[in-house]
Amino acid sequence: MTMADEPFCDLTKKSCKPCEGGVPPLSEEDIRRFLAQLSGWEYADGAISKIYRFNDYYQTMAFVNATAWVSHREDHHPDMEVGYNQCRMRYHTHAINGLSENDFICAAKIDALLNI
Repeated sequence: MTMADEPFCDLTKKSCKPCEGGVPPLSEEDIRRFLAQLSGWEYADGAISKIYRFNDYYQTMAFVNATAWVSHREDHHPDMEVGYNQCRMRYHTHAINGLSENDFICAAKIDALLNI
């Protein structure tokens, strides 16, 4: 059974599992299934990414700091490009050189920050 065969689940209620390698990255089918549960995320070059836009630098940095807190709790960290009023988040599981469920769990939790 692939992850795509599992019933729909709320990714924000899941927690990341340690990934030290030795497991295959998600299949294209699983990536499409997980991506369908996210809004505004794109899949390219073996990673998922999204640009968040804000009114000013203060809001951008508040978002970056909140993201750092989530990343620390999940022990799964994105690559971030930060500008005055935007932040580009990019997830890729380096240990497996591809995407894992952890990437989608964190993406969903980052999206949820904006609804607090």
